[in-house]
Order: sequence, then structure tokens, then C-alpha cells
Amino acid sequence: MSATDRPWRIPYGVADFIKLREGHEYYVDKTRYLPLLEQAGRFLFLIRPRRFGKSLLQSVMECYYDAGWAERFEELFAGTWIAEHPTPEKGQYLTLRFDFSAVRSDPKLVEESFEHYTRIILIEFLQTHANRLPPKTQERVLAERTLAHRLERLLAELKGSGLQLYLFIDEYDNFANNVLVNAGREAYRELTHSSGFFRDFFAVLKEAVGRTGSGLARLFITGVSPITLDDVTSGFNIGRNISLDPRFNALLGFTHAEMERLFDAFGQDFSAHRAVIDEWYDHYHFHAERLEPVVNSDMALYYLHSLVDIDKPPRELIDHNVRIDYGKLRHLLAVDQHLADRERAQGQMPGELPLPEARLNGNFSRLRAIIESGEVVAQIQSSFPAEGLLEPENFVSLIYYLGLLSFAGEREGAPLLRIPNRTVRQLMYGYLRAAYDEAGVFRSSTYRVAEMLRHMAYRGDWRPFFDYLAEQIAAQASVRDFLQGEKMIQGFLLAWLNLSPYFRVFSEAEQAGGFVDLYLAPFYFQYPDMCHAYLIELKYVSRSEDSPAKRKQLLDDARAQLRRYAGDERVRAQLGEAALHPIVLLYSGWELVHREAVAMTG
Repeated sequence: MSATDRPWRIPYGVADFIKLREGHEYYVDKTRYLPLLEQAGRFLFLIRPRRFGKSLLQSVMECYYDAGWAERFEELFAGTWIAEHPTPEKGQYLTLRFDFSAVRSDPKLVEESFEHYTRIILIEFLQTHANRLPPKTQERVLAERTLAHRLERLLAELKGSGLQLYLFIDEYDNFANNVLVNAGREAYRELTHSSGFFRDFFAVLKEAVGRTGSGLARLFITGVSPITLDDVTSGFNIGRNISLDPRFNALLGFTHAEMERLFDAFGQDFSAHRAVIDEWYDHYHFHAERLEPVVNSDMALYYLHSLVDIDKPPRELIDHNVRIDYGKLRHLLAVDQHLADRERAQGQMPGELPLPEARLNGNFSRLRAIIESGEVVAQIQSSFPAEGLLEPENFVSLIYYLGLLSFAGEREGAPLLRIPNRTVRQLMYGYLRAAYDEAGVFRSSTYRVAEMLRHMAYRGDWRPFFDYLAEQIAAQASVRDFLQGEKMIQGFLLAWLNLSPYFRVFSEAEQAGGFVDLYLAPFYFQYPDMCHAYLIELKYVSRSEDSPAKRKQLLDDARAQLRRYAGDERVRAQLGEAALHPIVLLYSGWELVHREAVAMTG
């Protein structure tokens, strides 16, 4: 189907419902949720990961509820569920929407930027609804010095005239999170805990929510974590958090049924691509009941765009726009002095960790353990402050909200959370590499490693990769102290093996145990001409226990295991025509003391 023949455009990156409808872009209809949102409460708070469609949802709601768009209802909502099932609240409000991602995060400029941006949005609102507002409302509102005071004045004007406001706040925590990441905890605390402009703004909202006959009828806030709202309101108490409500599991993102309709609209067979999409983009569950899996909408549209434009999937399966920059997590992993003092008081002094980890707090160890096992058992907290991020369940909750974990069942009476897909796993290994580098644990050339992995995939030349890492480890004292234990070494190797796009890298944990330590299967979907695959069995002996007899025992065990695993159906199912190389690696402490390709007979 040519571009000129297609009835629709792909709405990749489009967050404006008006532009989407006027541009004849395909809309995955979520309007059936509008009555459910109305029933859920008047003041709502929703957390979802980046690039999941939060802004488009608010734009849809703005168009549906605003009196100014009511005359275009049939045009804008033609063919949607809500067009046939409108609610009494359709077109009944004056809507005001702020997107705080537009606010600069430099602590020296943040207040000025906040006031400047929100004033412009308010002027647009007042002009749009000038014929509905009482005389001189614009003059009185804009005469106030801050947004908090302007909003107070606006709500008073609305209350006196019987009008009602539906306030939307998108990316509510965007600039506050950036202040936390880039300027540190003290700058963030000053923004969210002092009697500053941001706290004043939320104080007005809090008062308006509880005021009898308030002009604020409805409030809908979206963001990526509950931290900032907890901090600026001294605990979430200005509405209902629907982030973990099972009714809204698929409010954002795409279900399989929606994916099938989406692909069909562009003449594509979803079933032909489902396996790859499931592996790389799927398996998000936003409630422990796991009613249905959700696909990341940005990634699905990114993939479809390539199919339609060039008739094949994208060369890089991970859209750069969906990546969470390591910088966003750095403040969670690195020790700062204020928190170090608190840890010391609690008997958790970071300096008691192995030397390289002295610059990384306990969250780094938690993140590494989650990446190594692929899962964690924890209760998801609906609210917690930034200062509570050293608490294990708060940290796990945050990375769940960021989309790095998803509900995957229950274990021993508590929720089981897993890394949802291969895209997230690749990103998390990238965070490990960045953390190693930043903390001075290990630095290496990613270009050289990538080249050696390519040679592994196409030439069967595997020794240079492991020899290079061994040489670098020997040359960098900090990493030698760090690599103590088989799991530590396995996690370290995984961080670098996942730098390559050529292999589907499976650890023993991903294969449900009883399997080889690492399996590097050819990624035929993207590289159909790949020639080589690898089974890798790691053996480890501490330096204090190392001896020729111990090494012989471990090597004999590894060879026997590899010969057994080579015939496993889980290997054969992924292998295809590639040559299989069973490899044993023996480490004595941090040192690679033996490596060999194991013959399959004898």
C-alpha cells in the first residue's frame, strides 16, 4: 500500500488530539474510559512511564469536556466509542491545561520560567473563554503576581459566576525531577519543601479541592512518579491515585486487540510481527491481577512506521525517544553526603561496601541484583518522598513507575515484579555500564567491544572479547575488588554482552534455571545471515580456595554440563543454522585463568 493510497497517517509522536484528527491520523480509541474516569473521582492522579500516551489522553479529555470545543464534538469524535455514548458532562467545563515539561529546570531560572509559561497559558485560556467569563476577569486575574494567586483569583471569579474549571496538569513532576537530577537534593528540597512558588501552587489546589462550592470542579494530574506530589503536599492527599486501579490497566498503551486493528488499518499482518513485538515492547501490567498485557504505544508506532515506510522493521528496535537517560537514575545510585550521613546513622554506611561501591549507594546493589535475576518481590508504594528513596521498597516502586519493572504474579503472598521486555533489559544493562564508568569501577571502549561482538557473531572469533575484558580488568584495580563471586562476574559480562544487537542474550535466570549460565542465540529476525551462537558456562573459585585439583574439578563439571546443554530443546529452538560454540570460562577471583571451546564428543 503506497503512502498516497493509505487512508490514515501513523500518529507517531502526536500528542495533540486536534492535530491528530485534522491530520487524518489513526486514533487508537480510548474514549470508552471517559465514563470510568468520571466515576473514579473528581480529583485524579495517574502515573505512567514516559512515552505511553499521557499527553494525548489529556488532549482528548480537554477536547471532550471543554465548552469551547463542544460545537466540534461530532467532527472531532466521529467514529469513537464516546460519540455513541456521550456523558452528561460533555462540554460542561472550562478546561485549563498546563504541561510542566515546558518549564526550565535551572534552579536560578525555574521560578521565572514557571511564572512566564503559566501566564502565557492563562492568557490564552482567558481569551478563549472571554465571552463566558464575567467582565474584567482577565484584568483581575492577570493583575496577581504569581500563578498561585492568579489561580486563586480565577477560581473565585468562576465560583461567583457559576462556572466550573477542569484543570489538567501534564508532566507535573518534569522540571522538579530535573532539578533533583541536575542540581541535587538541596535544590530539590528548596523547590518542594520551602514556602516557594511550587509548593504555593499545590497549596492552592489543595485548598480548592476541599472548599465548598469551589470553582475547581475536576483535576487530572499525570506524571512519571509520585515523589514530587508527595513532597509538595506533605503526603498525597489532594485526590485519588488511580495508577494501580485495575480498571485503568490499559488506559494507556495498546492491548493485543488494539494492535491487531492498528496494524490492519495500515495493511500489515500483526501476527507476523507479534513475537518480536511481544519480546521487545510488551508485557506491561499496571495491576497485580495482570488483566491483559499492554504494549508500549510509542514503540509500537515506531515499529509500524518503519514497516509502512520501508516495508521492514526498524534496524534499531529501540526508539531513542523512549530511552530513559542514565542521568535520570544517577541521583538514585550515587552517594551524596546528606544521605550518607543518614545511612551511617542507620548502620548502612556506604563506605562499608567493597571499595568501588563506596561511591554507589545501596540502590546500585539493588538495581544490579534485579538486572541479574530479572525480578524482585516487593510491594509497590503509592506515595513516598524523595528522602525515602534509600528504602528498598520505595526504590523498587520508583523503577516500577519508570517502566523498568512490571507486575508478573505473586510469590509467597507478595507481588512479583519482572523486567517486562528486552528493550527495558537492554536499557538497564546500559545503566550498569554507565554506573561502573561514573563511579570509576570500570571504563572501557564501547566501540572496541561492539566490534569484537560483531566478530563473534559473524566470524566465530570469541576469544578477543573475553581476553580484552580480562586485560582491562587486570589494568583497573577498582574493578578487581568489585568482581568477587560468580554472580558478580556473570552480571558484569552481561552488561557488556548486551551492548551488541546481534545476539539474544539469555541468562540462566531468564531460562527458569537448570540451564547454562549464558546463551547467546542468533538474532535472526534482524540479522538473518548470522553464523555463530554460544553456550557459556562460568566457573568461579575464590583465590583462597584455588588449586589445580579444584580447577580440574570445575572444568570437568563445566564440560559435562555444556555437552548436556548443547542438546537441550531450548538451545535447538533458537539455533537455526548457526554453528554452536560451547565455551567454558574459569575465573579465580577476578582473573580469567582458563577459557576453552569444548568439543562435543569425548
